[in-house]
Amino acid sequence: MSDVNTAPDQAKTAPEAGAASTGAQVHELKVTGHLMALPPGLFCFINEANAGASRNAGMPGVRVSPPPAGGQNVEIIGFRPDGWLNADGDAALVRIRNQPAQVLITIYQLPGTPDAAPRLKVQQLLTAGDSPVPPQAQAHPPAAPTDTMNVVAHIQSHGDVGAKFGDWLGEPGSQNWIEGFSITAPEGIDPADFTYQAVLGRGWLSPWVEAGQYCGSRGMALPLLGLRIRLNGAAAEQYEISYSASFVGGAEAGPVGNDETCEAETLAPLEAIQVVLTPRTRKGGRTRR
Repeated sequence: MSDVNTAPDQAKTAPEAGAASTGAQVHELKVTGHLMALPPGLFCFINEANAGASRNAGMPGVRVSPPPAGGQNVEIIGFRPDGWLNADGDAALVRIRNQPAQVLITIYQLPGTPDAAPRLKVQQLLTAGDSPVPPQAQAHPPAAPTDTMNVVAHIQSHGDVGAKFGDWLGEPGSQNWIEGFSITAPEGIDPADFTYQAVLGRGWLSPWVEAGQYCGSRGMALPLLGLRIRLNGAAAEQYEISYSASFVGGAEAGPVGNDETCEAETLAPLEAIQVVLTPRTRKGGRTRR
């Protein structure tokens, strides 16, 4: 574990020359690497929230990756498409298959700033001996959604399954949990105005994703524990949204409204969801389009 700054004089020459010609400011970062040995199982890496992240470009930032060699037993899925774990509470799932393996953790910090070090938490979710798929669910074949589906969920042992707004997605009482989902915004609505999160733990939600993007994991055996949907801008002006959920063990929640969290008090795995999107009406009864 050492700072990546082996040749300070040469390293500074090119950036400083470019900065002088363009007027840009260049900030040197402190970069450290760590190799962590893990046994077989499923782990969650969390870069816990740092109050200064918003003004420091999301730093301290973390990347989790297989090592240059020997990473064939390492599978990593992040909740962000760019692979970063920034200091807003981002997380990634790491599965170690078959035998113990190492993962490479690279940390990027702004030197000389308060709380520059990340608060990285590693939590084991499943051991190698855990069987995440209920025996009665293993016989179900995968189902594929069609292009007309508004909500698509990746359901344990079923694969990707779709439903329209207003219909239930998933089967209450099946014991098959939802590992991730995506929602398609109505025609004419900016995906940035229709966003959603997944509940991953008590007081812990995934980063916001825009309509059309996948939120959660596939094939990692990690159940979602709830969801939260937020309409902004034109989406909030034109539509009302409500959503309900059922959970493994029989708990139910909802319907809840815009920007509310739908989860069970017991934080049981999410089993089925219903998303209802209703067009708002103008005064006089005409529907807004």
